[in-house]
Amino acid sequence: MGSMSKVASAVYIAIASLLATTLDARAASAGEAVSVPVFLIQIALLLSTGRLLSEVAHRWGQPAVMGQLIAGIALGPSLFGLAAPELQQALFPSGVEHRQLLEGVSQLGVLLLLLLTGMELDFALVRKVTRAAFSVSFSGIAIPFALGTTVGLLMPASVLPNPELRLVTALFLGTALSISSVKILAMVVREMNFARRDLGQVMLAAAIIDDTVGWVVIGIVLGIAKTGHIDVTTLLWSVAGTGLFLAASFTVGRNLVARAIRVSNDHFKSEFPVVTTIIVVTCLMALATHAIGVHTVLGAFVAGAIIGQSPILTRHIDEQLRGLIGALFAPVFFGLAGLSADLTVLANPRNLILTIGLVAIASVGKFTGAFVGGELAGLSRSESLALGCGMNARGSTEVIVATIGLSMGALSRDLYTMIVTMAVVTTLAMPPMLRWALARIPIREDERKRLDLEAMESQGFVPQIERILIAVDESSNGRLASRLAGLLAGSRKILTTVLPIDGAQPSASGTADTGVHSGEVVRLAVQEGSQNAAETATPAVTVQPVSEGKSSKEAIEREAQKGFDLLVIGLDDEINAEGAAGSHAKDLIAGFKGPFMLVVAKGVLDRDPQLQPLKIFVTVNGTATSRRAAEIAIELAKAARVSVTALNVAAEIGPDRARTPTNWHRFLGTDDNASIALREVIEIADQYDVVVRTQVLQRKDPADAILSSARSGSHTLLVMGVNVRSGERLTFGTVAATLLRDAHCSLLLIAS
Repeated sequence: MGSMSKVASAVYIAIASLLATTLDARAASAGEAVSVPVFLIQIALLLSTGRLLSEVAHRWGQPAVMGQLIAGIALGPSLFGLAAPELQQALFPSGVEHRQLLEGVSQLGVLLLLLLTGMELDFALVRKVTRAAFSVSFSGIAIPFALGTTVGLLMPASVLPNPELRLVTALFLGTALSISSVKILAMVVREMNFARRDLGQVMLAAAIIDDTVGWVVIGIVLGIAKTGHIDVTTLLWSVAGTGLFLAASFTVGRNLVARAIRVSNDHFKSEFPVVTTIIVVTCLMALATHAIGVHTVLGAFVAGAIIGQSPILTRHIDEQLRGLIGALFAPVFFGLAGLSADLTVLANPRNLILTIGLVAIASVGKFTGAFVGGELAGLSRSESLALGCGMNARGSTEVIVATIGLSMGALSRDLYTMIVTMAVVTTLAMPPMLRWALARIPIREDERKRLDLEAMESQGFVPQIERILIAVDESSNGRLASRLAGLLAGSRKILTTVLPIDGAQPSASGTADTGVHSGEVVRLAVQEGSQNAAETATPAVTVQPVSEGKSSKEAIEREAQKGFDLLVIGLDDEINAEGAAGSHAKDLIAGFKGPFMLVVAKGVLDRDPQLQPLKIFVTVNGTATSRRAAEIAIELAKAARVSVTALNVAAEIGPDRARTPTNWHRFLGTDDNASIALREVIEIADQYDVVVRTQVLQRKDPADAILSSARSGSHTLLVMGVNVRSGERLTFGTVAATLLRDAHCSLLLIAS
């Protein structure tokens, strides 16, 4: 075995030498300062090793990013360099010129990782748990920051890169110890199904605040590092510049970025235009912070924060961006961070003791800070204990801070290795500790109700709508469609586009046919719907005129490519006498591949579509189509602050069962189809505090039962889910045709 081992070792070294000689010779013959083949091998090794170890970490219940960091440590001098120093040097040369390409990818990776971190900020979440989150964050930052800074001021001069810059090193150390990793904390909290629990929200919100404050502090500390000392003028400029940058970013900048994303999504036809726009915005904002003397990471982080609030940032675009960063830039950055760490320095007893001390100080400081913050916020002892465990994870965030400190000369190689080791240890220790603590926290009743609502919305139709397209003329159908769509958009904060269709007549006020009238109807309805929503801000409403010479179908097809989730149609000729869609409506439906709503104004809403009150009536039968209709009816009722009557036409009904809305509730415990269908509607309405009156009728003719109930209840709007029958004529079934012909109230047909 010994001889075989020696032979294998000799062969291994020979291959390494041959590979190194070949690569160097090729680089020299090409006149390259940097060997491209070596660079490609480095990328391949970092990606493959990082992926394999990430998979191992994931299967062991650890953050995947730890696998990428450990991969870099394994490929560096700590392991690979000990086992095969020649080959390690051939593949990862220590010279600066040989790492230029890899460093360039890594630096871009830092910006994109901070972009992704910023995009994960949930400001609505922070607002929900403001008091507790700020309490936990403040004490969770202050205590470890003070401890870390003190340690930095007392460290031996031999550990520091420059004893004259001790203050800068101390500030870096304090910041590194005080930041929590949102990514890693979120991973464990989501795995434990705690992300939407009250305590989980406090944890995530506090980590978000930690990150935000931490990167602002880092930006200011880096400004100090450039001068090497605290220059009051420079410090004031950095603080003032940072404040102005943040203020401009979250006001004017947010609107400009949202507009840029929308323009690229709506008007560019090439692939991935939004991803390109996001990366360009990130670079520009990073350059802006660089211009004011603050590090580029702050600009990238803020860019992510405002990009994450863009209404056009769909899941598909988000996944594209995350795929790019997660598959390439993150493994390269964390792998290079691991390569820069040399764990062999821990063989020195002094360095080992300092590292153990850093781990202890970081853990005690963060745990104590978060625990005290939880106690001050009025949380229970077990909840404060879980906060202390969870906020101790640093991982990716601390590695980024340490890498920046190393590149700026604020940290020595030994101190950098100690901080990376501390980040790995605290991060690996956090998941099992947090799982243990969270398992002992019972769920409260108010939490259960909120979680039930979120679970229901995750399977719902209306909560998934991100953009609405409204195709209307100036007829009463068009104005009613505009009103209903606006109520829906205002209630849910949905981005809306109005497409005026040919044939629209000037409004009664004499306004020209520009689509402004329909747009104003939508805006008024949006404001009405927003009054009962959780937030006061109203979503944007855009009027998009049809290009000259374009047909209705061409206009819809062009708009549909921008990514709309629902089409609302309100046209004068949309339904003919036989209950089939008119030519205009048929063209619009053919050009839009998705759910649509067809509005027909009758009765009082025909005479006054904008001001007459809504008295909503919806038919349900337990199908997915009728559930969508019920969701729309309930959402409209919530926005207009009215009740809903839900009707089920039963095939059979016992003589002992009342047929009136007031008595039907006590029979909903049974398992017949009517009970199941109506119970589902009541459960949805209860989540939004909307009153539902249920009704069951037995008739051979469903249309006759619906018409009878609508007349007896004096309803003004009938909402119904329908299926489309395609052919020479586009129809919605015999029941819908009868209702369209004979109903005395307005109709809203919802089709998939």
